[in-house]
Amino acid sequence: MTTPIVAGADGTRASLRAVSWAAGEAALRHLPLHVVNGFGIPDAFYGEILPPKGWLEARKSESEALVREAVTVAEQEQPRLTTEQESSLDAPIPLLIRRSEGAKMIVVGSAGRGVLGDLLVGSTAAALAAHAKCPVAVIRGDEHRDGPVVVGVDGSEAGESAVAFAFEEASLRGLPLIAVHAWHDGDAAQVFAAARAAYDYEPLRDAETRVLAEVLAGWQEKFPDVQVDRVVEEDRPRQRLLDWSTKASLIVVGSRGRGGFTGLLLGSVSQALVEHAGCPVLVARPV
Repeated sequence: MTTPIVAGADGTRASLRAVSWAAGEAALRHLPLHVVNGFGIPDAFYGEILPPKGWLEARKSESEALVREAVTVAEQEQPRLTTEQESSLDAPIPLLIRRSEGAKMIVVGSAGRGVLGDLLVGSTAAALAAHAKCPVAVIRGDEHRDGPVVVGVDGSEAGESAVAFAFEEASLRGLPLIAVHAWHDGDAAQVFAAARAAYDYEPLRDAETRVLAEVLAGWQEKFPDVQVDRVVEEDRPRQRLLDWSTKASLIVVGSRGRGGFTGLLLGSVSQALVEHAGCPVLVARPV
């Protein structure tokens, strides 16, 4: 069975934009596109309280119409694309998480209303990225189609998956890749500014430069067509990647970095990008 790209649809402009992006991604990878909508049953109707007569049929019909509209958009942009449609009684986030088990990627918009309710408002977008079993692309901001693919590199296991996806994306799109390794906590730096002024950071910078080199080792040989620029900066990773998102076509990050707490499913950097980036964000999980 071919692994699909799965896109969540809810009828909003953000959702249709996400489906359009997913269609392009599926075409680049020669994969089918599976468009899903989960409308769910409100909690008020559980137990002995039943929905009004005809309610379920009406919601099902509305959901199917939203999916058809999204698929039409996808097929108009990518006429040779193989598409699949699904309208489900399940709530949207559990549905997408289940579909992620057999997907190459989940693609969603940055905000959702209507049938999908508050699917991707605020922290719920991060929740989907945290629990999905495959990479999650959140389509937000401006795509900057000619901009580079930017990957945040930190040496973590999830970060290595991000590097792999970033090279794939850059190669498929014929774009340069910017590998960014920011290695300093700017907040702490302000507190200890006086001590920092007397500290020799050159050995630390050399060590962090080696981290970037070690992570990228072998990838440029595997993708010789990808032009790679390496950026090592003494700054907060979150801020540097948010800055890059204003000119990138895509930002790729791991779900949780090497400095994260073990119990956290999504790191502060990836969560900040999912909620505030100026371009689409792809969150990769450890393989």
